[in-house]
Amino acid sequence: MSILVIAEHDNAGLRPATLNTLAAAAKIGGDITVLVAGSGCAGAAAAAAAVPGVAKVLSADAAHLAHPTAEDLAAVTLAAAAGHSHVLAPAGSFGKNFMPRVAATLDVAQVSDIVEVVSADTFVRPIYAGNALATVQSADPVKVVTVRATAFDPVAATGGSAPVEALAAPAASLLSAFVSQELSTSARPELGNARVVVTGGRALGSAEAYASVLEPLADRLGAALGASRAAVDSGYAPNDAQVGQTGKIVAPDLYIAIGVSGAIQHLAGMKDSKVIVAINKDPEAAIFQVADYGLVGDLFELVPALVKELG
Repeated sequence: MSILVIAEHDNAGLRPATLNTLAAAAKIGGDITVLVAGSGCAGAAAAAAAVPGVAKVLSADAAHLAHPTAEDLAAVTLAAAAGHSHVLAPAGSFGKNFMPRVAATLDVAQVSDIVEVVSADTFVRPIYAGNALATVQSADPVKVVTVRATAFDPVAATGGSAPVEALAAPAASLLSAFVSQELSTSARPELGNARVVVTGGRALGSAEAYASVLEPLADRLGAALGASRAAVDSGYAPNDAQVGQTGKIVAPDLYIAIGVSGAIQHLAGMKDSKVIVAINKDPEAAIFQVADYGLVGDLFELVPALVKELG
């Protein structure tokens, strides 16, 4: 078997989800090739080559891949996929953008968001917003798979010495074009990789309360800030802070849900956290069903008291 892993990267280095995806690839077994597609991506290719267990790195370096569209990234993936039995990518927004196009072009069924590798052709994936797990066996000649990063411990980032080969990228499709992007910057950890996450819900009532109540606690704990979909839709927090089925999937060591009711879509994005603490005035809130520790009361009193106790 030969496995192709599509690297998520920033041209200078690998995104953490790539290391989790490589862990899933290692469980499948076989030779692992990593595709790094970008512009000026030598740093990311070198980082991929340094990962133990990687047999080869393909570097597709082209100007039109600086901000690759789904069409262009799918095209270079298909060019690299020849002869491989599996094509894997992280199941975040990166993989969701182009992997369905890869699967459709290959005329195979994509196996999405896997959380376990049973064998080379059998995988476990959550369904019904994570309330059930389905074991899926693929009979397709090429398995196109996206991997939920939080379900696999990352492989080591150093210790390997795989060769790097250049891959000619297909010409730009011109079917769509990158226009612009807005990057939010923060001194806090990135939400998807943070060890501690503090999340606020609609009960906070305003963007001002979201900041004044949650930020002191997050600062004390060195935590990332998250939000429920209701809080994001209400304008309390930015879109990239959303945790849940339609937001980011997180599994930190400590997850603190403040004023979050615990809708099924939100639970799907955080219930794999190692320790869950919930603060809500409603003792019947669904969030308490998955919480390891719960505080019933007014969050505007309990959170400042908790911050004070933390010093």
